[in-house]
Amino acid sequence: MGNAWWNMTLRFLLELAALLGLGIAGWSLSDGWWRWVLALALPLIAAVLWGTFAVLNDPSRSGRAPVPVPGAVRLVLELVILFGGAAGFYVAGYTITGIIVALLIVISYAFSLDRLGWLLRQ
Repeated sequence: MGNAWWNMTLRFLLELAALLGLGIAGWSLSDGWWRWVLALALPLIAAVLWGTFAVLNDPSRSGRAPVPVPGAVRLVLELVILFGGAAGFYVAGYTITGIIVALLIVISYAFSLDRLGWLLRQ
């Protein structure tokens, strides 16, 4: 799977953006102490899910999978978290940022068709 360095970098930055978007959504969509709980819990839950559920021997990751899952499950998890982060920006009022992040996710996956095919075969 020959993902270019720029796409791997973009993917990493999109993962970070997703966590930020989820945190911003948690902060902006709640009040009082719930604001703190959701702003911290949403990105933490996403990061735990991202790091825990993986496809065994995924060359785009370490190859380790604490909880091995089929490739289609991993793909859905990735898409939910990444687009969830983009939606988080959008609903928190950072409309342009949310749209740009969503477009960058599509671009990243468009240049990762080999990985998508590999995931769907697992």
